[in-house]
Amino acid sequence: TGHKTSKKLSGRKRYYSDESIVHLKKLWHVMGRICSKKMVAAFPVWLNFYQAQGFNFKVRSELLAMSYSTIDRYLKAYKTQFARRKRTGTVKAKRFMNVIPIKKFDEKNIGPGHLQADTVAHCGSSLSGQFIWTLTVTDEYSGWTENRASLGKDACGILTAICQATWKYPMDIKSFNTDSGTEFINHKLQEYLDSRGILFTRSRPYRKNDNCYVEQKNFTHVREIFGYKRYDKEELVQAMNQIYADYFNVLNNFFVPQLKCVEVTRIGSKYRRKYDKPKTPYQRLLESSQVSNFQKDQLIKKYKSLNPIQLKKDINNLMKRFKKIRNGDIEWKYKFVA
Repeated sequence: TGHKTSKKLSGRKRYYSDESIVHLKKLWHVMGRICSKKMVAAFPVWLNFYQAQGFNFKVRSELLAMSYSTIDRYLKAYKTQFARRKRTGTVKAKRFMNVIPIKKFDEKNIGPGHLQADTVAHCGSSLSGQFIWTLTVTDEYSGWTENRASLGKDACGILTAICQATWKYPMDIKSFNTDSGTEFINHKLQEYLDSRGILFTRSRPYRKNDNCYVEQKNFTHVREIFGYKRYDKEELVQAMNQIYADYFNVLNNFFVPQLKCVEVTRIGSKYRRKYDKPKTPYQRLLESSQVSNFQKDQLIKKYKSLNPIQLKKDINNLMKRFKKIRNGDIEWKYKFVA
């Protein structure tokens, strides 16, 4: 009596050693930070090739014995310091948003001339500093798409890109829909569109489906050709614009067929989509009764002067030179010759 007995800790005895937790964290990085369920499935193979100081048979056995819930528990606090922050280049124009009406989601535009616009950042892995943005403008009806590059996305730079892109359209423009970013929602763009008699609308914030026609073009018409690298040299803007305007957009608008969803039917929890026959934007415009005969004649004349195989070869040659300019191997010349 009189002696205090030490209290026994409650709960299950710890099974995994500190060494196994250290190697678990290392393996999480080595395996590309995959989820715990994938790690459990991959451990039997990966551990045969894993070599590190302190990794022995005991640690290997402990790692193989871990369940995915155990891995999640040990990595939960560790993962927070590597959590990716959502990076977006869209900044709301709060003071001006009420001036531009929101386009109704269920409103379906019939015929060509209803455009959607968006911007894509060529920032690499960081949004800091000044870099090039690509403006994408697409017609809802035909899929006719024009791209233009701009160094930064201030209101003046994007307005210049919009002017260059919209003047290339072979039909009368009736409406222009964008997201709520400051590069679009400003007095300069509103005054320009009003002067041309074009209805200016915007999408609901955080609803990409409202601008779905242009969102899907951001990959096929921008990322697939220029990728995800960082471009921040002024001379690259001129090179990109020449590739877009004279080669890439021409090839896609005249020779690359696009599928268009014409009907969506819901069956239980699934959706069944029906698409029309694949057609190029050029073909859809020729079939439209809202495009004048003069505009169609201009399209046909342009079409007869083009060679899709040669356009593709020119794009490949220009992209090789573009990469050399980006790396500083050669200097930019005013005319970009394929």
